[in-house]
Amino acid sequence: MFSKILIANRGEIACRIIKTARRMGIKTVAVYSDADRDALHVAMADEAVAIGPAPAAESYLVIDKIIAACKETGAEAVHPGYGFLSERAAFPEALAAAGIVFIGPNPAAIAAMGDKIESKKAAAAANVSTVPGYLGVIESPEHAVAIAGEIGFPVMIKASAGGGGKGMRIAYSADEVAEGFARAKSEAASSFGDDRVFVEKFITDPRHVEIQVLGDKHGHVIYLGERECSIQRRNQKVLEEAPSPLLDEETRRAMGEQAVALAKAVGYDSAGTVEFVAGQDRSFYFLEMNTRLQVEHPVTELVTGVDLVEEMIRVAAGEPLRLAQKDVKLDGWAVESRIYAEDPTRSFLPSTGRLVTYRPPAEGVSDGVTLRNDTGVYEGGEISIYYDPMIAKLVTHAPTRAAAIEAQATGLDAFAIEGIRHNIPFLSALMHHPRWREGQLSTGFIAEEFPDGFANAAPTGETALRIAVVATAIDHLLNTRKRRISGQMPTARPVTFSRQRIARVGEERFVLMVDGEADGTLALVAEDGRRITAASRWRPGEPVWHGAIDGVSVAMQVIAIANGVRLSHAGAIADVRVETPREAELAALMPVKELADSGKQLLCPMPGLVKLIAVTAGQEVRAGETLAIVEAMKMENVLKADRDGTVAQVLAKEGQSLAVDAVILEFA
Repeated sequence: MFSKILIANRGEIACRIIKTARRMGIKTVAVYSDADRDALHVAMADEAVAIGPAPAAESYLVIDKIIAACKETGAEAVHPGYGFLSERAAFPEALAAAGIVFIGPNPAAIAAMGDKIESKKAAAAANVSTVPGYLGVIESPEHAVAIAGEIGFPVMIKASAGGGGKGMRIAYSADEVAEGFARAKSEAASSFGDDRVFVEKFITDPRHVEIQVLGDKHGHVIYLGERECSIQRRNQKVLEEAPSPLLDEETRRAMGEQAVALAKAVGYDSAGTVEFVAGQDRSFYFLEMNTRLQVEHPVTELVTGVDLVEEMIRVAAGEPLRLAQKDVKLDGWAVESRIYAEDPTRSFLPSTGRLVTYRPPAEGVSDGVTLRNDTGVYEGGEISIYYDPMIAKLVTHAPTRAAAIEAQATGLDAFAIEGIRHNIPFLSALMHHPRWREGQLSTGFIAEEFPDGFANAAPTGETALRIAVVATAIDHLLNTRKRRISGQMPTARPVTFSRQRIARVGEERFVLMVDGEADGTLALVAEDGRRITAASRWRPGEPVWHGAIDGVSVAMQVIAIANGVRLSHAGAIADVRVETPREAELAALMPVKELADSGKQLLCPMPGLVKLIAVTAGQEVRAGETLAIVEAMKMENVLKADRDGTVAQVLAKEGQSLAVDAVILEFA
């Protein structure tokens, strides 16, 4: 077994690998760019080596720098994580030449399966059913348009060396093919150093189901069940679960055996994933093989009890698999949410900055439910513009799917992040969506259920009542504390306070009467006479209210606002002000401030780098015409005109770094 390994990656996956290596008694070496000098994975590792500037192309993607770090520290093996160099056959070849072991599949398997074009050719040669498409390299937009016309719309344009949703576009017309081809090539070159793309038929109403395989260097390959990854946005997975609510045992076995046969055909010898596009009738087609650890691997680990990172390390050290296929058992259900630094209310645009608050829910096992949080950040740390916007992966495991979803919903309610925008409200809304809970999924789920994008929902019904109760409990505690501050309240004569409180939650108005308090439990009476109790040990300044309402456990994120609180719960967000009847009467007389009109400006929707200014001053533009392209976190965002008009002046320049809401151009 190795005594020291280097992790050629960053963020949550580097931290996750370090945890397993530490448990195995293996020392670890981290590598870091200038932007990651203070990153969590650097602090967790036994040693750390600087490898260059912030751009990945000058640091994490430079093979020579990784090898030099191994030689400097005496690392015997390298785990690549996912992304970066994990699927480059040249990387394990260079490591082998330097006498260093690659903790991953052999270069031949990577070459055969890691390249999406070559993997489809190999699958076709093995008589595996594949999605119709053009497997050659496409050289120009015109060529791409011609191929798309032959295949039939819609089509998927994909980077050959891609992954993680980068370099992928769906096109429904020739114009979309031409633009998608250019964007996919550019993103592929930026993210993977390889700008080749191919085109294939996009199957409507599909599901994305993948099989986890594990092989050793002695010819043994097994499958560890499946993962359902159908909840996607722009081809980037958002939620994952294991097992899939679609499959029955017969389909699971057929899909698993096909994945194993394909892996054996290319001599696969590590953890890998064979991805399938599945129909609602349980038909399935080979899509691609990822020759690396997947982002969503924790759900498989929780339902099988297998530590995939440990098995990868053991296989790389020459050990045979410790499991046979008959030993693999699926236990319970696991759900994973990807928490990103992005603003779901602004088309999921990336958000960067400092994590002023970062308080995830407590990890561990309670009442048969497991909560796990894989992360690479910490409170006070910074979300950089240079890398993937992932903050954490929240994973729950329970005996049933319903229980795992409920645990996930509670965990999201208790996950407090401030300082940057994040997608927790969106994830929480998904957890409560009836279609998700019923398992009626497809890769078009988000586009179908949120056709106009995501907006923070105003709470209604029982959710609104819970928020009103918690806001009232917080207001009562704050008022009680104020009264106890020495010298702050007059004592010459008795002072009485109204016991009635009015809490406005969205369009709803709740009148609650304070009816006593004992041992941290507040008793309230609603207008209809319903008696409600709110019990909590929450204290001012804590970002999450943990407690119980009428004996039911509840968690809500709490942010102080002027004269009130902002509460997030069950996918809804509300600014709540709790007032006495007289305060409510006076508040109704206050004028409403009107917002300034910014409709004649194109604002930068996220911190990013201006890649292209497509117009000039005086130019007339039509609605839908491209105005600029801004790159952030390895994704190119095309900004288009939302109406016809004339450009008055262009204020930004190509190559310029802009802050959020910086003015790019103005219209006449």
